[in-house]
Amino acid sequence: MKKILLTGSAGFIGSALALRLLARGDIVIGIDNHNNYYDPALKEARLRRFAGHPNYTHLRIDLADRPAIEAAFAEHAPARVVNLAAQAGVRYSIENPLAYIDSNIVGFAHILEGCRRHGVEHLVYASSSSVYGANTAMPFSVRHNVDHPLSLYAASKKANELMAHAYSHLYGLPATGLRFFTVYGPWGRPDMALFKFTRAILAGETLPVFNYGRHKRDFTYIDDIVEGILRTLDSPASPNPGWRGGAPDPGSSEAPWRVYNIGNSRPVELLDYIAALETALGKKAKMELLPLQPGNVPDTFADVDDLAAQFDYRPATPLAQGIANFVAWYRDYFSISADGGGSPQA
Repeated sequence: MKKILLTGSAGFIGSALALRLLARGDIVIGIDNHNNYYDPALKEARLRRFAGHPNYTHLRIDLADRPAIEAAFAEHAPARVVNLAAQAGVRYSIENPLAYIDSNIVGFAHILEGCRRHGVEHLVYASSSSVYGANTAMPFSVRHNVDHPLSLYAASKKANELMAHAYSHLYGLPATGLRFFTVYGPWGRPDMALFKFTRAILAGETLPVFNYGRHKRDFTYIDDIVEGILRTLDSPASPNPGWRGGAPDPGSSEAPWRVYNIGNSRPVELLDYIAALETALGKKAKMELLPLQPGNVPDTFADVDDLAAQFDYRPATPLAQGIANFVAWYRDYFSISADGGGSPQA
């Protein structure tokens, strides 16, 4: 049994992780600010799945609130921390860049300080495949250069990795960054493609399909992401004894700091993704093919060899199964019958 502070606990990934942590007997201190970036009712519904658990405590605070975060560490003294709270979304960052500074930079600094001052034995934090930016070498490896982000969201995630490394080097804080690749599944975010496409298809609306549907994404099912978090969480990051400053390995360090990709390693073209969704829904999509949006990368493809070698784990949920699971949840959550009755509103 461990006491774990989990930020973003009412979020998509955070709520799924909270369920797994509680199921195995951990004590979870959840933090979430319940902002209105998307429908707060969905966050409340996720939270209701475990809010009454005797080993769960929920704190409605913002990462940018330094006194509140410090008080949470002081009162609850977590052994480990999982930081999943962040302002998400590539497109939103183009119009609202300062929101990413407040949450993803300032907020993460408060988490790092809490870990340092209260002797946390391991920090695991969410990074993103977006950090690969302008890199076109496939598959994306943690040994690739990630110095050319294409959005402030991506830049904030790269900054998190750098900030964590500084704390690992200076204070010996074991820190593991996880670069998630296009997470999907039940209880997902309404601002992501699967949620939007499902709603539009059921409503008979036209889907905006960017890059003419030709870009590829390494879609990764939520359960696979959670399993990857758990395996890394239980093994605090350690120094790489073979690391050398003359030929530095970007994925490890002489400090207790590591980064890993978590992706399905099976990129799928967006048009094929939509076809799988059409099959699950039993309904054809109407599509408007459009150019690639600013800030988005054309393709993603995760090299997860380090994850497999060090944790004996590779995400493996088939796309068709994952989409079918999402559609079943969506119909149930919004009370939509197989013939389309109900209200497909996100």
